[in-house]
Amino acid sequence: MEFHVSVIWSLLVVFSLFSPQIRGDASGSVFFFDSSTNQFIRARSSNDEQSSLLLPEIGAAASILLGFAPPSTLSAASSSKLNEVLIPNPFKRPRAVFLLEVNGIDGLVKIVQDNAMFGNSFWSTNILGSDKVDIQLPDENDVSVVSLDEQLEDWTDKEISDFSSLMGGSYAPDALEPLNGVLTIPLANGASVNLQMSKRAERKFVIGLVSLTQNVQRAIQMHDDLSLSTQSPAELLIGCFNGIKVLQEEYEDESIAQHGVELLLATLKKIFGSLQEAYKGQIVGIIYSHSTNTQQSGRKFDVIFTPHPTARWLAETNAVNSTSPEVVFVRRTLAWVTGIILLVSTLIGICYLMNMPLTRDTLLYSNVKLD
Repeated sequence: MEFHVSVIWSLLVVFSLFSPQIRGDASGSVFFFDSSTNQFIRARSSNDEQSSLLLPEIGAAASILLGFAPPSTLSAASSSKLNEVLIPNPFKRPRAVFLLEVNGIDGLVKIVQDNAMFGNSFWSTNILGSDKVDIQLPDENDVSVVSLDEQLEDWTDKEISDFSSLMGGSYAPDALEPLNGVLTIPLANGASVNLQMSKRAERKFVIGLVSLTQNVQRAIQMHDDLSLSTQSPAELLIGCFNGIKVLQEEYEDESIAQHGVELLLATLKKIFGSLQEAYKGQIVGIIYSHSTNTQQSGRKFDVIFTPHPTARWLAETNAVNSTSPEVVFVRRTLAWVTGIILLVSTLIGICYLMNMPLTRDTLLYSNVKLD
């Protein structure tokens, strides 16, 4: 009997040790960062207690930052969490979000804590849930979605050389074979990383970084075109970067993947600096990093559109007979009095809404209760 108990206990211990790998390492980290001129995220000290966020809560935060209402399925507890992250003013939203998933990094908080760029960010560890989340947005005319995952098919040494110049490095191409040179990028700690394009994993990592920068430049050009039009839709820049995961699968040496993380952070710093300049500070970045297995790798967030209901127009009726001056005077008086009352009520409502918390029981984000 004791033998059976000891065997069962040993199996439970082994299962508990390997259960995170079986679940796919669902934990991760997320941090938000905005500009120094426009604050859309609450400042958070490193001494504050870290709370866990669910993936639907991150998607709801993106919807709110774009200027739309969160999903009706958002619970009151989730609304309270978002109220700790976002500025509660519903009239101050950037209406532009840069959402990037980084696959292969768990515990990114320890890496970015000492970086001045992310000093005013909010982070959360042990994010629960590994299923995909749909970011619900209104009609496509109200929001512009730019994918950051597109890659060019025909690559040349010029694109890599331009990227090295952007990062303050150098690229030595191979005279015999294209896309076979050595890319050297200096890091913030004084060291430098050398990436050989002849190796499959390092080439895929570099091409991922170059594609990310070019897609951001494409999004900036689209933003300039949208700013000249009469309509001003919200803008969502969304993508997934798997270059770190590729380095981890290819090399057992963790220092190579660590250099890749540092180079990725340096690239993100350049990217977000150009976005801040193009959007004039009206954009918020969301970086979600997670470590999953090969089967679960890929983008966690998908975008779905919920079109507006079809409008119903009132049918025109025949013109009524002219009324007496007394009736016209009474109607005009009632219209003016009603208009003044509505104007005063609107001003009072705006004053109350300026610091309204993000909870489901508010008039903006909850259905009307009939009980």
